[in-house]
Amino acid sequence: MYVEWRLREMIDYIAAHNGGIKMFADGTNLKGWGKTAEAIAYTCKTAGLAHTVMGASSMDFSSEYGFEKDGDALLLWDDAIAIYNWEVNGVAG
Repeated sequence: MYVEWRLREMIDYIAAHNGGIKMFADGTNLKGWGKTAEAIAYTCKTAGLAHTVMGASSMDFSSEYGFEKDGDALLLWDDAIAIYNWEVNGVAG
């Protein structure tokens, strides 16, 4: 029972928003928003990451959501995951 609940509370969906990234659990439960890689990594550490994280199309078309260029949200996510992997898993990314 706890495992099922915990899996529903982990970040499994992300979307670009206002120059940052919104992170959701169970697709709809907002877990946080961050505009820096450090803030996003902190939210990932706090909420946990699901085995699979899906991204909204806004991640690809991020210039329409407050980023300078398309794809910049994906670069921000990659930077955040590198921090997360180092701090949580001890893996350099």
